[in-house]
Amino acid sequence: MAGTLQMAGSIAGLRVNPNAYQRGGVGASIAIAPSAIFGDRVSPSLKKGFLADKFVGDHGSWKSYKRKRSGEAFSVLTDVPNEILTLQVPKFEKPIADPKSVCSVILGGGAGTRLFPLTRRRAKPAVPIGGCYRLIDVPMSNCINSGINKIFILTQFNSASLNRHIARTYSFGNGVNFGDGFVEPLAATQTPGEDGMKWFQGTADAVRQFSWLFEDAKNKHIEHFLILSGDHLYRMDYMDFIQRHIDTGADITISCVPMDDSRASDYGLMKIDDRGRVQYFSEKPKGADLKAMEVDTTILGLSPQEAEKMPYIASMGIYVFRTDVLLKLLRWRYPTANDFGSEIIPACTKEYNVQAYLFNDYWEDIGTIKSFFDANLALAAQPPKFHFYDPMKPIFTSPQFLPPTKIEKCQVLDSIISHGCFLRECKVEHSIIGIRSRLEYGTELKETMMMGADYYETEAEIASLLAEGKVPIGVGENTKIRNCIIDKNARIGKNVMIVNSDNVEEAERPSEGFYIRSGITVILKNSRIKDGTVI
Repeated sequence: MAGTLQMAGSIAGLRVNPNAYQRGGVGASIAIAPSAIFGDRVSPSLKKGFLADKFVGDHGSWKSYKRKRSGEAFSVLTDVPNEILTLQVPKFEKPIADPKSVCSVILGGGAGTRLFPLTRRRAKPAVPIGGCYRLIDVPMSNCINSGINKIFILTQFNSASLNRHIARTYSFGNGVNFGDGFVEPLAATQTPGEDGMKWFQGTADAVRQFSWLFEDAKNKHIEHFLILSGDHLYRMDYMDFIQRHIDTGADITISCVPMDDSRASDYGLMKIDDRGRVQYFSEKPKGADLKAMEVDTTILGLSPQEAEKMPYIASMGIYVFRTDVLLKLLRWRYPTANDFGSEIIPACTKEYNVQAYLFNDYWEDIGTIKSFFDANLALAAQPPKFHFYDPMKPIFTSPQFLPPTKIEKCQVLDSIISHGCFLRECKVEHSIIGIRSRLEYGTELKETMMMGADYYETEAEIASLLAEGKVPIGVGENTKIRNCIIDKNARIGKNVMIVNSDNVEEAERPSEGFYIRSGITVILKNSRIKDGTVI
Protein backbone atom coordinates (compact mmCIF):
# COMPACT_ATOMS: atom_id res chain seq x y z
CA MET A 1 0.00 0.00 0.00
CA ALA A 2 1.39 3.36 -0.99
CA GLY A 3 1.89 5.95 1.69
CA THR A 4 2.02 3.55 4.65
CA LEU A 5 3.55 4.66 7.97
CA GLN A 6 4.63 1.76 10.14
CA MET A 7 5.71 2.12 13.77
CA ALA A 8 7.01 -0.66 15.97
CA GLY A 9 9.28 -1.07 18.96
CA SER A 10 9.99 1.85 21.24
CA ILE A 11 10.63 5.36 19.94
CA ALA A 12 11.72 8.29 22.08
CA GLY A 13 10.23 6.86 25.24
CA LEU A 14 6.83 6.00 23.69
CA ARG A 15 5.80 2.41 24.32
CA VAL A 16 4.68 1.08 20.98
CA ASN A 17 2.85 -2.23 20.73
CA PRO A 18 2.75 -3.51 17.13
CA ASN A 19 0.08 -6.11 18.06
CA ALA A 20 -2.27 -3.64 19.75
CA TYR A 21 -4.62 -3.30 16.79
CA GLN A 22 -5.67 -6.91 16.52
CA ARG A 23 -8.55 -6.53 14.10
CA GLY A 24 -6.47 -5.64 11.13
CA GLY A 25 -3.20 -7.03 12.48
CA VAL A 26 0.14 -5.36 11.96
CA GLY A 27 -0.12 -3.07 9.00
CA ALA A 28 -3.87 -2.48 9.28
CA SER A 29 -4.86 0.89 7.91
CA ILE A 30 -7.38 3.67 8.23
CA ALA A 31 -8.85 5.07 5.03
CA ILE A 32 -9.24 8.83 5.10
CA ALA A 33 -10.46 11.56 2.82
CA PRO A 34 -8.74 11.68 -0.59
CA SER A 35 -7.13 15.03 0.02
CA ALA A 36 -5.98 14.28 3.52
CA ILE A 37 -2.37 13.52 4.50
CA PHE A 38 -1.10 12.14 7.74
CA GLY A 39 -1.82 14.73 10.42
CA ASP A 40 -4.49 16.66 8.46
CA ARG A 41 -7.42 15.58 10.55
CA VAL A 42 -5.64 14.17 13.58
CA SER A 43 -6.43 16.72 16.26
CA PRO A 44 -7.44 16.83 19.92
CA SER A 45 -11.07 16.14 18.88
CA LEU A 46 -11.12 12.69 17.30
CA LYS A 47 -14.77 12.41 18.39
CA LYS A 48 -15.92 14.37 15.37
CA GLY A 49 -15.76 14.00 11.64
CA PHE A 50 -14.78 11.28 9.24
CA LEU A 51 -11.96 9.81 11.29
CA ALA A 52 -14.20 9.48 14.34
CA ASP A 53 -16.81 7.60 12.30
CA LYS A 54 -14.17 5.22 11.00
CA PHE A 55 -12.77 4.59 14.50
CA VAL A 56 -16.26 3.87 15.85
CA GLY A 57 -16.91 1.51 12.99
CA ASP A 58 -13.74 -0.47 13.58
CA HIS A 59 -13.84 -0.53 17.36
CA GLY A 60 -17.56 -0.99 17.92
CA SER A 61 -17.96 2.25 19.84
CA TRP A 62 -16.08 5.37 20.78
CA LYS A 63 -15.93 4.21 24.42
CA SER A 64 -14.27 0.95 23.43
CA TYR A 65 -11.63 2.94 21.54
CA LYS A 66 -11.03 5.15 24.55
CA ARG A 67 -10.29 2.02 26.58
CA LYS A 68 -7.30 1.35 24.36
CA ARG A 69 -4.05 1.98 26.20
CA SER A 70 -2.32 5.28 25.47
CA GLY A 71 0.88 5.12 23.48
CA GLU A 72 -0.27 2.30 21.18
CA ALA A 73 0.59 3.13 17.59
CA PHE A 74 -1.46 2.31 14.51
CA SER A 75 -0.48 2.33 10.88
CA VAL A 76 -2.16 4.98 8.80
CA LEU A 77 -2.81 4.79 5.06
CA THR A 78 -3.00 7.90 2.95
CA ASP A 79 -3.57 8.29 -0.72
CA VAL A 80 -0.30 10.14 -1.38
CA PRO A 81 1.10 7.91 -4.12
CA ASN A 82 4.48 6.21 -3.79
CA GLU A 83 5.50 8.05 -0.63
CA ILE A 84 6.55 6.26 2.53
CA LEU A 85 7.48 8.09 5.70
CA THR A 86 9.74 6.03 7.95
CA LEU A 87 10.59 7.00 11.52
CA GLN A 88 14.05 5.94 12.68
CA VAL A 89 15.76 6.11 16.03
CA PRO A 90 18.37 8.92 15.75
CA LYS A 91 22.01 7.87 15.69
CA PHE A 92 24.28 9.67 18.16
CA GLU A 93 27.78 9.81 16.71
CA LYS A 94 30.90 10.34 18.79
CA PRO A 95 32.03 14.01 18.64
CA ILE A 96 35.31 14.36 16.80
CA ALA A 97 37.88 16.94 17.91
CA ASP A 98 38.24 19.66 15.31
CA PRO A 99 41.55 21.57 15.29
CA LYS A 100 39.72 24.62 13.93
CA SER A 101 37.83 24.86 17.22
CA VAL A 102 41.07 24.90 19.26
CA CYS A 103 43.27 27.87 20.13
CA SER A 104 46.71 27.34 21.64
CA VAL A 105 48.29 29.67 24.21
CA ILE A 106 52.05 29.17 24.66
CA LEU A 107 53.42 30.65 27.88
CA GLY A 108 56.83 32.28 27.50
CA GLY A 109 57.72 31.69 31.14
CA GLY A 110 59.09 33.95 33.83
CA ALA A 111 62.55 35.40 34.36
CA GLY A 112 64.19 32.00 33.90
CA THR A 113 66.38 32.26 36.97
CA ARG A 114 67.03 28.49 37.06
CA LEU A 115 68.32 28.65 33.46
CA PHE A 116 70.50 31.69 34.12
CA PRO A 117 72.94 32.68 32.59
CA LEU A 118 71.44 31.27 29.36
CA THR A 119 68.44 33.57 29.98
CA ARG A 120 70.52 36.66 30.73
CA ARG A 121 69.62 38.23 27.36
CA ARG A 122 66.84 35.96 26.07
CA ALA A 123 63.50 34.44 27.11
CA LYS A 124 63.44 30.74 28.02
CA PRO A 125 61.62 29.68 24.82
CA ALA A 126 64.36 31.39 22.77
CA VAL A 127 67.20 29.31 24.26
CA PRO A 128 68.92 27.28 21.48
CA ILE A 129 68.68 23.49 21.64
CA GLY A 130 69.80 20.56 19.52
CA GLY A 131 72.31 22.54 17.46
CA CYS A 132 69.97 24.63 15.29
CA TYR A 133 66.57 24.84 17.04
CA ARG A 134 65.07 26.94 19.80
CA LEU A 135 62.81 25.67 22.58
CA ILE A 136 59.80 27.54 21.17
CA ASP A 137 60.05 25.41 18.00
CA VAL A 138 58.88 22.34 19.95
CA PRO A 139 55.34 23.47 20.96
CA MET A 140 54.98 25.44 17.72
CA SER A 141 55.80 22.37 15.62
CA ASN A 142 53.52 20.17 17.72
CA CYS A 143 50.68 22.62 17.03
CA ILE A 144 51.40 22.64 13.28
CA ASN A 145 51.63 18.85 13.10
CA SER A 146 48.35 18.58 15.05
CA GLY A 147 46.56 20.92 12.64
CA ILE A 148 46.19 23.75 15.18
CA ASN A 149 46.86 27.06 13.48
CA LYS A 150 45.51 29.61 15.98
CA ILE A 151 48.36 30.36 18.37
CA PHE A 152 49.05 33.08 20.94
CA ILE A 153 52.49 33.38 22.57
CA LEU A 154 52.59 35.27 25.87
CA THR A 155 55.96 36.86 26.66
CA GLN A 156 57.33 39.19 29.33
CA PHE A 157 61.08 38.84 29.93
CA ASN A 158 63.83 39.45 27.35
CA SER A 159 61.47 38.78 24.45
CA ALA A 160 63.39 40.53 21.64
CA SER A 161 65.18 37.45 20.24
CA LEU A 162 62.05 35.31 20.70
CA ASN A 163 59.89 37.77 18.78
CA ARG A 164 62.52 37.98 16.05
CA HIS A 165 62.64 34.20 15.68
CA ILE A 166 58.84 33.90 15.54
CA ALA A 167 58.57 36.65 12.93
CA ARG A 168 61.20 35.00 10.72
CA THR A 169 59.88 31.46 11.06
CA TYR A 170 56.12 31.45 11.63
CA SER A 171 54.55 34.16 9.50
CA PHE A 172 52.10 34.46 6.59
CA GLY A 173 54.51 35.61 3.93
CA ASN A 174 57.65 33.76 5.03
CA GLY A 175 58.42 30.34 6.46
CA VAL A 176 55.39 28.31 7.57
CA ASN A 177 52.12 29.63 6.09
CA PHE A 178 49.11 29.43 8.39
CA GLY A 179 46.27 30.13 5.94
CA ASP A 180 43.25 31.24 7.96
CA GLY A 181 45.13 30.87 11.25
CA PHE A 182 47.50 33.21 13.06
CA VAL A 183 50.56 33.36 15.29
CA GLU A 184 50.46 36.37 17.59
CA PRO A 185 53.09 37.17 20.24
CA LEU A 186 51.41 39.03 23.12
CA ALA A 187 53.87 40.94 25.26
CA ALA A 188 53.02 41.95 28.82
CA THR A 189 51.63 45.44 28.72
CA GLN A 190 50.09 48.01 31.03
CA THR A 191 46.45 49.06 30.64
CA PRO A 192 44.21 51.68 32.32
CA GLY A 193 43.13 50.97 35.88
CA GLU A 194 44.91 49.80 39.00
CA ASP A 195 45.08 46.15 37.90
CA GLY A 196 46.34 47.18 34.49
CA MET A 197 49.53 48.60 36.00
CA LYS A 198 50.79 45.14 36.96
CA TRP A 199 52.99 42.84 34.89
CA PHE A 200 52.13 39.15 34.58
CA GLN A 201 51.93 37.71 38.09
CA GLY A 202 51.80 34.06 37.00
CA THR A 203 50.50 31.68 34.34
CA ALA A 204 46.81 32.26 35.08
CA ASP A 205 47.23 36.01 35.43
CA ALA A 206 49.02 36.18 32.07
CA VAL A 207 46.08 34.45 30.36
CA ARG A 208 43.56 36.57 32.32
CA GLN A 209 45.11 39.84 31.18
CA PHE A 210 44.46 38.90 27.55
CA SER A 211 41.15 37.07 28.09
CA TRP A 212 39.31 39.91 26.35
CA LEU A 213 41.18 39.00 23.18
CA PHE A 214 39.90 35.43 23.33
CA GLU A 215 36.36 36.74 22.75
CA ASP A 216 37.34 38.63 19.63
CA ALA A 217 35.20 38.04 16.55
CA LYS A 218 37.82 35.87 14.88
CA ASN A 219 37.86 33.60 17.95
CA LYS A 220 34.09 33.21 18.37
CA HIS A 221 34.15 29.58 17.19
CA ILE A 222 36.88 28.53 19.64
CA GLU A 223 35.54 25.80 21.94
CA HIS A 224 38.75 24.75 23.68
CA PHE A 225 41.90 26.53 24.82
CA LEU A 226 45.14 24.56 24.92
CA ILE A 227 47.62 25.98 27.46
CA LEU A 228 51.24 25.05 26.69
CA SER A 229 54.68 25.76 28.11
CA GLY A 230 57.48 27.10 25.94
CA ASP A 231 60.36 25.25 27.63
CA HIS A 232 59.57 21.53 27.23
CA LEU A 233 61.08 18.94 24.89
CA TYR A 234 58.63 16.33 23.55
CA ARG A 235 56.60 15.34 20.50
CA MET A 236 52.84 15.13 20.96
CA ASP A 237 49.66 15.00 18.88
CA TYR A 238 47.51 17.52 20.71
CA MET A 239 44.34 16.33 18.97
CA ASP A 240 44.57 12.96 20.76
CA PHE A 241 44.78 14.94 23.99
CA ILE A 242 41.76 17.09 23.09
CA GLN A 243 39.78 14.05 21.88
CA ARG A 244 40.20 12.51 25.32
CA HIS A 245 39.02 15.80 26.82
CA ILE A 246 35.85 15.69 24.69
CA ASP A 247 35.17 11.97 25.21
CA THR A 248 35.20 12.31 29.00
CA GLY A 249 33.05 15.46 29.00
CA ALA A 250 35.79 17.21 30.96
CA ASP A 251 35.86 20.87 31.92
CA ILE A 252 39.64 20.70 32.31
CA THR A 253 42.10 18.01 31.23
CA ILE A 254 45.69 17.79 32.47
CA SER A 255 48.40 15.96 30.56
CA CYS A 256 50.49 13.87 32.94
CA VAL A 257 53.44 11.48 33.08
CA PRO A 258 54.56 8.90 35.66
CA MET A 259 57.41 10.23 37.80
CA ASP A 260 60.12 8.83 40.07
CA ASP A 261 61.13 9.94 43.58
CA SER A 262 64.15 11.98 42.53
CA ARG A 263 62.21 14.65 40.62
CA ALA A 264 58.63 14.35 41.88
CA SER A 265 58.87 17.38 44.17
CA ASP A 266 59.62 19.61 41.17
CA TYR A 267 56.16 19.05 39.64
CA GLY A 268 52.48 19.26 40.43
CA LEU A 269 51.32 15.80 41.54
CA MET A 270 47.83 14.32 41.39
CA LYS A 271 45.68 11.43 42.51
CA ILE A 272 43.07 10.04 40.14
CA ASP A 273 40.22 7.51 40.30
CA ASP A 274 39.75 4.49 38.04
CA ARG A 275 38.00 6.67 35.44
CA GLY A 276 40.88 9.13 35.19
CA ARG A 277 39.18 11.91 37.11
CA VAL A 278 41.55 13.98 39.26
CA GLN A 279 40.59 13.68 42.92
CA TYR A 280 43.43 15.68 44.45
CA PHE A 281 46.18 17.95 43.12
CA SER A 282 49.24 19.26 44.97
CA GLU A 283 51.80 21.65 43.45
CA LYS A 284 55.45 20.73 44.18
CA PRO A 285 54.90 19.02 47.54
CA LYS A 286 57.80 18.36 49.91
CA GLY A 287 58.50 15.92 52.74
CA ALA A 288 55.42 14.24 54.18
CA ASP A 289 53.16 15.97 51.65
CA LEU A 290 55.21 14.41 48.87
CA LYS A 291 54.96 10.95 50.42
CA ALA A 292 51.20 11.34 50.69
CA MET A 293 50.95 11.77 46.90
CA GLU A 294 52.26 8.27 46.15
CA VAL A 295 49.80 6.20 44.08
CA ASP A 296 49.66 2.84 42.36
CA THR A 297 50.60 3.90 38.83
CA THR A 298 49.58 0.55 37.37
CA ILE A 299 46.26 2.35 36.89
CA LEU A 300 48.05 4.19 34.06
CA GLY A 301 49.01 0.94 32.39
CA LEU A 302 52.51 0.60 33.88
CA SER A 303 53.88 -2.79 34.79
CA PRO A 304 54.32 -3.53 38.52
CA GLN A 305 58.09 -3.08 38.13
CA GLU A 306 57.68 0.31 36.41
CA ALA A 307 55.04 1.38 38.93
CA GLU A 308 57.44 0.67 41.78
CA LYS A 309 60.10 2.92 40.21
CA MET A 310 57.62 5.69 39.34
CA PRO A 311 54.97 5.94 42.08
CA TYR A 312 53.81 9.48 41.27
CA ILE A 313 51.59 11.06 38.60
CA ALA A 314 53.12 14.40 37.59
CA SER A 315 51.47 17.22 35.68
CA MET A 316 53.25 18.30 32.50
CA GLY A 317 51.88 21.84 32.87
CA ILE A 318 49.81 21.28 29.72
CA TYR A 319 46.06 21.87 30.04
CA VAL A 320 42.89 21.91 27.94
CA PHE A 321 40.04 24.15 29.12
CA ARG A 322 36.57 24.52 27.73
CA THR A 323 36.38 28.16 26.68
CA ASP A 324 33.41 29.04 28.89
CA VAL A 325 35.00 27.31 31.90
CA LEU A 326 38.34 29.10 31.42
CA LEU A 327 36.73 32.54 31.24
CA LYS A 328 34.46 31.84 34.22
CA LEU A 329 37.38 30.67 36.36
CA LEU A 330 39.64 33.60 35.51
CA ARG A 331 37.06 36.38 35.72
CA TRP A 332 34.51 35.40 38.34
CA ARG A 333 35.34 32.22 40.24
CA TYR A 334 39.01 32.93 41.02
CA PRO A 335 39.64 36.52 39.89
CA THR A 336 42.71 36.95 42.13
CA ALA A 337 44.40 33.59 41.46
CA ASN A 338 47.71 34.03 39.65
CA ASP A 339 48.81 30.49 38.83
CA PHE A 340 47.13 27.49 37.23
CA GLY A 341 49.19 24.79 38.93
CA SER A 342 49.28 26.06 42.51
CA GLU A 343 45.91 27.81 42.75
CA ILE A 344 43.25 27.22 40.09
CA ILE A 345 43.71 23.50 39.30
CA PRO A 346 43.77 22.31 42.97
CA ALA A 347 40.63 24.34 43.71
CA CYS A 348 38.77 22.98 40.69
CA THR A 349 39.10 19.26 41.45
CA LYS A 350 36.02 19.31 43.73
CA GLU A 351 33.76 21.55 41.65
CA TYR A 352 34.62 20.64 38.06
CA ASN A 353 35.25 17.54 36.00
CA VAL A 354 39.05 17.59 35.89
CA GLN A 355 40.48 14.66 33.93
CA ALA A 356 44.02 13.27 33.57
CA TYR A 357 45.51 12.32 30.19
CA LEU A 358 48.51 9.97 30.26
CA PHE A 359 51.31 10.94 27.89
CA ASN A 360 53.36 7.79 27.59
CA ASP A 361 56.37 9.04 25.65
CA TYR A 362 59.55 11.08 26.08
CA TRP A 363 59.06 14.42 27.83
CA GLU A 364 61.59 16.68 29.51
CA ASP A 365 61.07 19.95 31.35
CA ILE A 366 64.00 22.21 30.37
CA GLY A 367 63.82 24.22 33.58
CA THR A 368 67.37 24.08 34.93
CA ILE A 369 70.92 24.17 33.58
CA LYS A 370 71.39 20.49 34.40
CA SER A 371 68.15 19.35 32.73
CA PHE A 372 68.99 21.49 29.68
CA PHE A 373 72.50 20.02 29.47
CA ASP A 374 71.35 16.43 29.95
CA ALA A 375 68.52 16.76 27.43
CA ASN A 376 70.90 18.07 24.79
CA LEU A 377 73.51 15.35 25.28
CA ALA A 378 70.72 12.73 25.27
CA LEU A 379 70.03 13.73 21.67
CA ALA A 380 73.44 12.32 20.75
CA ALA A 381 72.94 9.04 22.64
CA GLN A 382 72.54 5.74 20.80
CA PRO A 383 69.66 5.22 20.44
CA PRO A 384 68.30 8.66 21.38
CA LYS A 385 65.13 8.91 23.46
CA PHE A 386 64.10 11.91 21.36
CA HIS A 387 65.16 13.02 17.89
CA PHE A 388 64.34 15.97 15.68
CA TYR A 389 64.37 14.11 12.36
CA ASP A 390 60.94 12.44 12.37
CA PRO A 391 59.81 12.73 8.71
CA MET A 392 56.10 12.50 9.61
CA LYS A 393 56.18 15.05 12.46
CA PRO A 394 59.16 17.33 11.86
CA ILE A 395 60.31 20.07 14.21
CA PHE A 396 60.34 23.33 12.27
CA THR A 397 62.75 26.21 12.75
CA SER A 398 64.02 29.30 10.97
CA PRO A 399 65.65 28.47 7.61
CA GLN A 400 69.36 29.32 7.81
CA PHE A 401 70.49 28.75 4.18
CA LEU A 402 73.92 27.62 5.34
CA PRO A 403 76.44 25.45 3.48
CA PRO A 404 77.14 21.84 4.56
CA THR A 405 79.59 21.32 7.37
CA LYS A 406 83.24 20.87 6.37
CA ILE A 407 85.24 18.29 8.35
CA GLU A 408 89.01 17.86 7.83
CA LYS A 409 90.77 14.84 9.40
CA CYS A 410 88.53 14.83 12.49
CA GLN A 411 87.35 12.15 14.87
CA VAL A 412 83.64 12.49 15.67
CA LEU A 413 81.94 9.99 17.99
CA ASP A 414 78.26 9.96 19.09
CA SER A 415 77.75 13.63 18.31
CA ILE A 416 75.53 15.99 16.33
CA ILE A 417 77.23 18.47 13.98
CA SER A 418 74.96 21.23 12.70
CA HIS A 419 75.23 22.87 9.30
CA GLY A 420 77.70 25.57 8.35
CA CYS A 421 80.54 24.37 10.65
CA PHE A 422 84.31 24.13 10.08
CA LEU A 423 86.14 21.34 11.93
CA ARG A 424 89.91 20.94 11.40
CA GLU A 425 91.83 17.96 12.82
CA CYS A 426 89.86 17.95 16.07
CA LYS A 427 88.15 15.37 18.26
CA VAL A 428 84.46 15.59 19.22
CA GLU A 429 82.87 13.02 21.52
CA HIS A 430 79.27 12.88 22.78
CA SER A 431 78.67 16.56 22.04
CA ILE A 432 76.34 18.93 20.21
CA ILE A 433 77.99 21.39 17.80
CA GLY A 434 75.76 24.30 16.79
CA ILE A 435 75.51 26.21 13.51
CA ARG A 436 78.55 28.14 12.19
CA SER A 437 80.85 26.62 14.84
CA ARG A 438 84.62 26.65 14.23
CA LEU A 439 86.97 24.15 15.88
CA GLU A 440 90.69 24.51 15.17
CA TYR A 441 93.59 22.02 15.09
CA GLY A 442 94.08 19.86 18.16
CA THR A 443 90.80 20.85 19.82
CA GLU A 444 89.08 18.23 21.97
CA LEU A 445 85.43 18.50 23.02
CA LYS A 446 83.77 15.90 25.22
CA GLU A 447 80.23 16.08 26.64
CA THR A 448 79.88 19.66 25.50
CA MET A 449 76.93 21.62 24.16
CA MET A 450 78.23 24.32 21.80
CA MET A 451 75.49 26.63 20.52
CA GLY A 452 77.46 28.06 17.58
CA ALA A 453 77.43 31.58 16.20
CA ASP A 454 75.03 34.12 14.70
CA TYR A 455 77.47 35.16 11.96
CA TYR A 456 80.70 34.19 10.21
CA GLU A 457 84.07 35.84 10.37
CA THR A 458 85.98 35.67 7.10
CA GLU A 459 89.40 34.08 6.82
CA ALA A 460 90.89 37.55 6.43
CA GLU A 461 89.15 38.77 9.60
CA ILE A 462 90.32 35.70 11.55
CA ALA A 463 93.93 36.19 10.38
CA SER A 464 93.78 39.87 11.33
CA LEU A 465 92.46 39.11 14.82
CA LEU A 466 95.15 36.49 15.42
CA ALA A 467 97.86 38.85 14.22
CA GLU A 468 96.66 41.43 16.76
CA GLY A 469 96.64 38.87 19.57
CA LYS A 470 92.85 38.78 19.71
CA VAL A 471 90.54 35.76 19.73
CA PRO A 472 88.20 34.96 16.79
CA ILE A 473 84.77 33.35 17.21
CA GLY A 474 85.03 29.62 17.88
CA VAL A 475 87.51 27.38 19.71
CA GLY A 476 91.23 27.91 19.23
CA GLU A 477 94.04 25.40 18.70
CA ASN A 478 94.86 22.69 21.27
CA THR A 479 91.98 23.63 23.58
CA LYS A 480 90.45 20.94 25.79
CA ILE A 481 86.81 21.29 26.93
CA ARG A 482 84.76 18.91 29.09
CA ASN A 483 81.28 19.05 30.64
CA CYS A 484 80.53 22.52 29.30
CA ILE A 485 77.87 24.69 27.66
CA ILE A 486 79.28 27.27 25.22
CA ASP A 487 76.78 30.01 24.43
CA LYS A 488 76.62 31.77 21.08
CA ASN A 489 79.42 33.87 19.60
CA ALA A 490 81.87 32.82 22.33
CA ARG A 491 85.56 33.38 21.60
CA ILE A 492 87.78 30.74 23.21
CA GLY A 493 91.52 31.11 22.64
CA LYS A 494 94.42 28.71 22.16
CA ASN A 495 95.63 26.18 24.74
CA VAL A 496 92.63 26.75 27.00
CA MET A 497 91.56 24.11 29.57
CA ILE A 498 87.87 24.08 30.58
CA VAL A 499 87.53 20.87 32.61
CA ASN A 500 86.51 21.94 36.16
CA SER A 501 89.12 19.61 37.61
CA ASP A 502 88.31 20.77 41.17
CA ASN A 503 84.66 19.66 40.73
CA VAL A 504 83.27 23.05 41.73
CA GLU A 505 79.46 22.94 41.88
CA GLU A 506 78.62 26.66 41.84
CA ALA A 507 80.66 29.68 40.80
CA GLU A 508 80.09 33.12 39.30
CA ARG A 509 82.83 34.73 37.21
CA PRO A 510 80.95 37.01 34.79
CA SER A 511 83.97 39.30 34.42
CA GLU A 512 85.97 36.28 33.24
CA GLY A 513 83.19 35.11 30.94
CA PHE A 514 81.79 32.06 32.70
CA TYR A 515 79.55 30.63 35.43
CA ILE A 516 79.45 27.15 36.95
CA ARG A 517 76.01 25.69 37.62
CA SER A 518 75.50 22.18 39.08
CA GLY A 519 79.10 21.39 38.18
CA ILE A 520 78.57 22.43 34.53
CA THR A 521 80.71 25.25 33.17
CA VAL A 522 78.69 27.81 31.16
CA ILE A 523 80.63 30.12 28.82
CA LEU A 524 78.65 33.33 28.37
CA LYS A 525 77.30 34.64 25.08
CA ASN A 526 79.72 37.02 23.30
CA SER A 527 82.37 36.35 25.96
CA ARG A 528 86.12 36.01 25.39
CA ILE A 529 88.31 33.42 27.06
CA LYS A 530 91.98 34.41 26.70
CA ASP A 531 94.71 32.11 25.45
CA GLY A 532 96.05 29.70 28.07
CA THR A 533 93.11 30.15 30.49
CA VAL A 534 92.41 27.25 32.86
CA ILE A 535 88.91 26.83 34.34
